[in-house]
Amino acid sequence: MLATAHQAVTTASTLTNSAGKIGQVIAVVAVFMAILLIVFFAAGRATGRFQRPLTITIFLGPALVLLLVGLVIPAIRTFYLSLHGAAVKNPSYVGFKNYRWAFTDGAEQQVLLNTLLWLIVAPVVATAIGLLIALGVDRMKSQAVVKSLIFMPMAISFVGASIIWKFVYDYRDPAEAQDGLLSQVVMALGWRHPPNWISSHPLNNFLLMVIMIWVETGFAMVILSAAIKAIPDDVIEAARVDGAYGFRLFRSVQIPMIRSTLVVVLTTVMIATLKIFDIVRTVTGGNFGTNTLSNDMYSKTFVEFNIGRGAALAVIIFVAVVPLLVYNIVQLRKERATR
Repeated sequence: MLATAHQAVTTASTLTNSAGKIGQVIAVVAVFMAILLIVFFAAGRATGRFQRPLTITIFLGPALVLLLVGLVIPAIRTFYLSLHGAAVKNPSYVGFKNYRWAFTDGAEQQVLLNTLLWLIVAPVVATAIGLLIALGVDRMKSQAVVKSLIFMPMAISFVGASIIWKFVYDYRDPAEAQDGLLSQVVMALGWRHPPNWISSHPLNNFLLMVIMIWVETGFAMVILSAAIKAIPDDVIEAARVDGAYGFRLFRSVQIPMIRSTLVVVLTTVMIATLKIFDIVRTVTGGNFGTNTLSNDMYSKTFVEFNIGRGAALAVIIFVAVVPLLVYNIVQLRKERATR
């Protein structure tokens, strides 16, 4: 009886706290919307020389504030924390010690190597497969069905995809009935003693990359298929008149025509790969030699509570992503300029 009453009180308290938080969120949104309405009303009533500066301020101001609050200030604070020790409160200043640890510690070197391996293999393979499928589907009559099936994994979160493939990689002793699809298939083909896929290093890293490739191939296929269809028909016909068919047409005409799109797709997948966390965390938790920078950053910050090292890893990821992002933007601008 007492346990039931305690449970009822706990449930009521939880509901009250949740209702209070939801009310706070609604109040903040309402205040924000009210401020916007007032600002837009004032902008609509403004005339004369104040109209243009006020309009620019109204449209750029919120974006700049959100950029400052959501990106610039957190980035500066993260860099500040990376120069300090592990303590959450009043951490001591350690300079670049956390960065030296990140590049000289044996375990972290393995993490960096794994991340580099992900960065090279997964984007290249996903983009290459997407390109080949785009070329093949481009000649088919029922393109929509095939594209939908290939693109379907994009609708699944990385966590959901990881759970699906975790069942595929599930391992049992060969003497028992197998429920892992991969083990069942290879045993049916004659491999009587397959390994434990998830714990076999370095094979497990490539098996985790398969999940990323499975998800991102649809994205690459859709973008590259659109780029291939955008190639003018007269260019293709002129190339065929000159004797370019098959692989020669693909290498000498189609690839140069979609090179900028190909680079954008590759760098976009590289950015997503560099920040990969969900797959590693869901399937292996970073164990068995599969740890990556993003997962290690999470572990250092929220599991080991070493704020300094976690912040240093976050800065390394940020510094690695920025050049790819800038290059991507430059390529997009060049592509728009040529249209």
